Amino acid sequence: MKKRIIDFSTYSSIKIGPVVEVDVIESEEESQTPGYLIGGANNLLVSPNPGKLKILGKNFDFIKIEDDFLYIGAATKTGRILSFAKKNDIAGFEFVAKLPGTLGGMLAMNAGVKQYEIFNILDSIKIDGKWIKKEAIMYGYRFAKLNGIATEARFKIQRGYNEALKNELLLLRNNQPKEPSAGSAFKNPKGDFAGRLIEAVGLKGKRIGNMAFSNIHANFLVNLGGGNFEEAIKLLELAKKRVYEAFGIKLEEEIKII
Repeated sequence: MKKRIIDFSTYSSIKIGPVVEVDVIESEEESQTPGYLIGGANNLLVSPNPGKLKILGKNFDFIKIEDDFLYIGAATKTGRILSFAKKNDIAGFEFVAKLPGTLGGMLAMNAGVKQYEIFNILDSIKIDGKWIKKEAIMYGYRFAKLNGIATEARFKIQRGYNEALKNELLLLRNNQPKEPSAGSAFKNPKGDFAGRLIEAVGLKGKRIGNMAFSNIHANFLVNLGGGNFEEAIKLLELAKKRVYEAFGIKLEEEIKII
């Protein structure tokens, strides 16, 4: 099996983590090997000792049309997906504009913007070598229980790519900070917003070392330069503690900690 050396302090979107040797998966058979699948590391907070890791190789980076279905490999980056949809007048993928990462990461967390989510347009996922219809998968707001390794997904093609919708959804994310982050730190509790709760307990802009909750959007944990895992964890735990004490609400991380 191929190996790859990854420095997570440059590879991950939050710019935190050690230098690790990672297994590169190039076949369905290899996907069954032990390890945590990292994808594009855009919602990961990697500890100094993350355990065995693996990543999908180039064989799972593809987009093709067959019999009115769109097939996309799980290693395919979101930017390539959007470009293909626009070129081929395919609707439904407008929300992936400037969402970082790969299709696999989007599937694993049912990524999206507001009500636009990847599972809304999904037909089925190839998991551990078998096609599984989305109705057989437990999923919801920012989570999906795949119970295996997703290597590709299938979407029923709907025509009518909408550039105006893409631009409208991009505007919704204009309040996101520019510093390195892993996206939203916490899931929004039902009927409320994690950012509002964090701000309400006085943690907007709160800094520990070189990590902070953003002054722009309180639910973004940002790296101000040289931030580390321990500082990030302290801020996450502080937010959970204060929000629970003030509101009785248990914040749940959207960021994946490994």
